[in-house]
Amino acid sequence: MLRPGDRSGFASYEKLLLICCSLAFASYFASYMRIPVVPLFARELGATTQEVGFINSAFLLMSGALALPFGMLSDRWGRKPLVLAGLAVSGATSLLLCLGQTPGQLIWIYLLFGCGLAAIGPTLMSYTADISPPTHLGRSYGWYTTAIYSGMSLGPAVGGFLAEGLGFRLLFLVAGFFVFFLVGLAAWFLPATETARNPLEESGSSPGWGELLHNRPLLGCWLATLGSCFGLGMFVTFSPLFAQAQGLTVSDVGLIFAIQAVVNALSRLPFGRLSDRMARHRGALAALGFGALGVSMGAFALADGLISFLLLAMALGVSMGLAFTPLGALISETVPPESRGLAMGGYNTCIYLGMMLSSAFMGSVIQQMGFPFTFLLTGLLSVAVAGGFYGLIRSFRGRRE
Repeated sequence: MLRPGDRSGFASYEKLLLICCSLAFASYFASYMRIPVVPLFARELGATTQEVGFINSAFLLMSGALALPFGMLSDRWGRKPLVLAGLAVSGATSLLLCLGQTPGQLIWIYLLFGCGLAAIGPTLMSYTADISPPTHLGRSYGWYTTAIYSGMSLGPAVGGFLAEGLGFRLLFLVAGFFVFFLVGLAAWFLPATETARNPLEESGSSPGWGELLHNRPLLGCWLATLGSCFGLGMFVTFSPLFAQAQGLTVSDVGLIFAIQAVVNALSRLPFGRLSDRMARHRGALAALGFGALGVSMGAFALADGLISFLLLAMALGVSMGLAFTPLGALISETVPPESRGLAMGGYNTCIYLGMMLSSAFMGSVIQQMGFPFTFLLTGLLSVAVAGGFYGLIRSFRGRRE
């Protein structure tokens, strides 16, 4: 772990951050190459719409359920072993997809895929905090989240292109070997970081649980993540259907998602620097972003054409960058280093849980009340969560060193 005031450590910070961000980009790029392709592959194997939903739900469920315990393991065992194990499992699932013959087999493979991603996500986030000087936490998470969102945006596009040219099974084979290549690169280039040890750990007690459950700022961060990702799940799952009902084409929907992803990723760099300049007020900055996210989501109720959808997608991307960039730094500051993996694991769990709950329950609300009312309701819930987050975080000041 880099220590504040250590000039040699600070000199290596940029190199370590480059390694971490490159690995994050490559791992999410390879993983998300499969995301839009597997439902089509499942259809080819005879899967029903319900079975396709089960496949994606299996991935979200397992990623959310295991992110927190894997974060705890990274606190105990170190970050690097969890990253290597997660990449190896992810690569193995891609190769298993090549052998899949039934929709049921794909569900089991995607459960395993969720395990791999759960080991990678919170661990790399914790690693980013481990290597960052306290004065640079905001920009570190700005670069890190830009890297993963770039991978999540480019991966599906490249995966669809390769699947069209090579076929589904050959795409999975290419993706799998690429991930195993990443395992070798990570083993060689990713340095191990020291994790600070709590004396309670040595006696076998669970470190930090009692403290974390009474840590109001951390609970506020988890609450904001859960609520905002509930809104994000609404956008990802149901905005294509709403846009289609408004007469937009499939290519229009792709443009809407591309605009949101690009603006979201690029906005994180300036917001990361702003977060560092306002280090003692990161909570207010994040609350402003979460409130703006809720307003943007609710405003989709008024969307009635391509231009309005594009403008709202841009607003949603900017508000996500404003909210989530300081949030990553806040989480790492509100806990001691020996509990950082657990805190980041809880954060990742809230991401997947929020999106899954929205996808599972808001469809029935849409059937009863329609798209505009449901988007407005989701926006109001997001604004309320932003208020709750600020109430829990407002007393937190300063950075933990």
